[in-house]
Amino acid sequence: MKEINIAGMCIAPGVIETIVSIAMRDVPNITAVGATPVNGLMAVLSGKTLPQGIEVATDEEGKLTVGVHVEVAYGTPLPEIAAAVRSVVYDAVTTQIGVPVGKIDVYVDGIQFKD
Repeated sequence: MKEINIAGMCIAPGVIETIVSIAMRDVPNITAVGATPVNGLMAVLSGKTLPQGIEVATDEEGKLTVGVHVEVAYGTPLPEIAAAVRSVVYDAVTTQIGVPVGKIDVYVDGIQFKD
């Protein structure tokens, strides 16, 4: 993935992905962020590299667009999870990088059941 140029800064996407993944630790009932064992198996079988679960890009206005793939604990209201994810990601990115965030998409890729 290419570096992201915003407000005179050149930021590697991995830096933003790391900030987002660390911020996700503050969201209760998230059981996994990004690649899961199933995704890894699918990548091996298909011979393709699958997204690691956090996607970062800039829009036409120069704002960041972030996509986060998560798995959640069964019984958790999904709208509440999405709102919590958007909140922590927005706060982390704007605080640490200081650039505007245009959109944060939350993808619920799975539900984990308690043993």
